[in-house]
Amino acid sequence: MTGLDWSVIIIYFAIASGIGLSLAKRGGRSLSDYFVGGRALPWWLAGTSMVATTFAADTPLAVTELVVQYGVAGNWLWWNMVMSGILTVFFYARLWRRAGVLTDVEFTELRYGGRPAAILRGFRAAYLAVPINLIVMGWVNLAMVEITAVALDIPRIPALLVCFFLAAGYSVLAGLWGVVVTDFFQFGLAVGGAVILAIFAVGAVGGLSGLETGLAEVYGSFDTAVALVPTQGAAWMPVVTFAVYLGMNWWASWYPGAEPGGGGYIAQRIFSSRTEKDGVLATLWFNVAHYAVRPWPWILVALSTTILYTDLENPRQGYVMAIMDLLPSGLTGLLLAGLVAAYMSTISTQLNWGASYLVNDLYARFMRPESDERHLVRVSRGATALLMVASLVVTYFMTSIEGAWRFLLAIGAGTGLVLILRWYWWRINAWSEISAMVASLVVSLVLWFGAGLDPDDPTQWAGIMIATVLSSTAVWLIVTLMTAPEPDAVLDRFYKKVRPGGPGWYDVASRGGFGREGIDGGALNWTNWAAGVSAVYSSLFGVGKLLFGDWGESALFLGIAVLSFAWIARNLRSMPPDRLDVEPREPVTARRS
Repeated sequence: MTGLDWSVIIIYFAIASGIGLSLAKRGGRSLSDYFVGGRALPWWLAGTSMVATTFAADTPLAVTELVVQYGVAGNWLWWNMVMSGILTVFFYARLWRRAGVLTDVEFTELRYGGRPAAILRGFRAAYLAVPINLIVMGWVNLAMVEITAVALDIPRIPALLVCFFLAAGYSVLAGLWGVVVTDFFQFGLAVGGAVILAIFAVGAVGGLSGLETGLAEVYGSFDTAVALVPTQGAAWMPVVTFAVYLGMNWWASWYPGAEPGGGGYIAQRIFSSRTEKDGVLATLWFNVAHYAVRPWPWILVALSTTILYTDLENPRQGYVMAIMDLLPSGLTGLLLAGLVAAYMSTISTQLNWGASYLVNDLYARFMRPESDERHLVRVSRGATALLMVASLVVTYFMTSIEGAWRFLLAIGAGTGLVLILRWYWWRINAWSEISAMVASLVVSLVLWFGAGLDPDDPTQWAGIMIATVLSSTAVWLIVTLMTAPEPDAVLDRFYKKVRPGGPGWYDVASRGGFGREGIDGGALNWTNWAAGVSAVYSSLFGVGKLLFGDWGESALFLGIAVLSFAWIARNLRSMPPDRLDVEPREPVTARRS
């Protein structure tokens, strides 16, 4: 590190903090401004903020570890979630924006009624805001500690405090506007830095020809290293496990940032969009950028580090070592600033998102429902600061969270189908969600600790997943049919507000005067979903083939991507207007009388 490198980092901190703090007044006007930006975000800003949030400091390190261990195909551990993300784009983004809630947890009492709905809302708010949120922030903090230790040899507490308090500063004062505008700047810096590092890393191994030769020595063959799908018989990804990833995991498991039917901070950005179409476009841009744009610079660096650093015990460190060893003065500081930017984007979102649950779904709902907007904004800032402090405490005592992370995610395994169908089937009630969550947790723990199945073994993990999903689905279906449906008044209120349409709501829609209303887009939604999945995967594969010199297959994949995007663009141009202000016809009961 030179004086020039430190100057670049200081300039970055000044710009990021200045952008965020300049929006403090805008974020303090109301709870809506603080948590959903006054519902005024354009699609490109909301979508880029989604991408920036999922680009944490640990993300390129995690990708490096996957590629070093399993080759490029190791990324299927997260690439499989494309199908869930595209489902949110075309089936749920408009509905989330139409719901008009501040958090996805608040949706619980819009869709359901009575005491069970209140219990479900309170539990999910506390669960997501505290254990899940603190674990995510702890994981991201630990990655930042690792980066500073390898790159700068700075004690972890001072380095962490500087980054964290800067990120928390504009999160506390400016709310979501400060987060998303700063995200836009930070995302450009982080991605630009990753591209620069990839150029230097590939150059350090002798260019693409040198990369091909070196990978053949490390992996046995170049094709094994860069294969886009797991090879047949791969111990780390047996056929049954790959089938579960592609056929079940993406719709059955709840996972932060890739929730079936949307949710979490993805839903928060949709709430914040100025129109339904902005919500759709924001979520589409997020999925394209997240899966097809960002990965290849990280993958190229990871492949290069397998050649440059053959004796690393922790392959994750190879990414940071490449920054320190390969870049000239100035660019080193720029790349480190990019990693700090990725860290701050994630932390600021987690703080704002977690505080929204604590204030909107716990404090304002159960403790002080009579509070005015100014008071709630002050409480929101305090809750953000409280989460900041709690996260630092958790990080200080944390050495590894993998076991705790798997334990907490158990409550979400198998609940995805309920989260998907609750929008399109009137019969699902609050007990459906509650029973699915309890059954998933119990079955998972019995299989792990009772039957002794090992979730780290890919074949046994597939067995746990299949058994959990089948068992929890059977439980929540039985509970749904054995318990009373939501009252007509609750169903009518929800339908009039959200207008999901489809055969699962025909009776409710007809009772309210909407007739047998179809789903927005009808059958075209399914073609859009298929085209979206095709577009993302074809773009991802096409760019990879292009980088490794396979011009024929690259042209084929990219051609498919262009056709898929053209189909989506054609259909989006004819998207119907927002339904928020559309009144129903005369109700059926009134006409009969």
